[in-house]
Amino acid sequence: MKRRKFIEYTAATGALITTGGLSLSSCIRKPDRHITILHTNDVHSNIEPFPIDHPNYPNLGGIARRASLIEQVRQENQNTLLLDAGDIFQGTPYFNFFGGEVEFKLMSKLRYDAATIGNHDFDNGIDGLNKQLPNASFDFLTSNYDFTNTILDGKTRPFKIYTKSGLKIGIFGLGIELEGLVDPLMYKETAYLDPIEIAQDMGRYLKQEEGCDLIICLSHLGYHYRGKEEKISDLTLAQQTQDIDLIIGGHTHTFLKKPTVAKNINGENMLINQVGKWGINVGRIDFYFDEFNNKTSSGKQIILT
Repeated sequence: MKRRKFIEYTAATGALITTGGLSLSSCIRKPDRHITILHTNDVHSNIEPFPIDHPNYPNLGGIARRASLIEQVRQENQNTLLLDAGDIFQGTPYFNFFGGEVEFKLMSKLRYDAATIGNHDFDNGIDGLNKQLPNASFDFLTSNYDFTNTILDGKTRPFKIYTKSGLKIGIFGLGIELEGLVDPLMYKETAYLDPIEIAQDMGRYLKQEEGCDLIICLSHLGYHYRGKEEKISDLTLAQQTQDIDLIIGGHTHTFLKKPTVAKNINGENMLINQVGKWGINVGRIDFYFDEFNNKTSSGKQIILT
């Protein structure tokens, strides 16, 4: 696969995460260990680049370009994780004809580590999603969907811990409330659990019980709902929880120019990122750990051209 051109859309401010939370820092010492997080969201079955005459995204995106970028980053840093925040399905004839098989097989070829489940991933029903799971070599993480009494019972995980360069990285998933978005016949007896309570429990467990050095939430809650402040979003999740270092979001198709630095319930800083839709961008967050496990971070969006 030939090398592609990638545009680094913008870079986030460097930040220092200590035991007292994340604080901005312009002077960062050389780190001992480096973790790279690559992520996508709301790809919606877009396998090929947009046509060159597309009015908004001419010749952008495509799975081949994403694969080339991922290969390049992994060559730079073997301690890389590749994640997706949901809505893998629905949007092109690839899904209409193959029901998600192509998407999962290609993500497996790209060696995704984990994904969470979006509302459109139920568009062929819970049975259709289950049918395609054997084509996915990566884990589906969702902690606030209770699949008891459904065909998906036991086929997803609430969280998973990855070890890179001796560091423990805890990742858990959160899904949006399906009622009102998805026909109940599609998700059957799936129960929706309060994402704030679940996130608090997940963060506490991963930090205190498992001793994770980095905690990431894969969220399909949506970045923010203007005028609907009571609706749970990534911003409200950040404000009402603790222990999470990074929220990777989806659902609202929000093109963030750089990761948002938000305050958690203790007034400590954390990062939120989302890269729009349709696989046009790939998000990249780099965490650097010194000998005391203090973390520094930087982030950027990369346009696939």
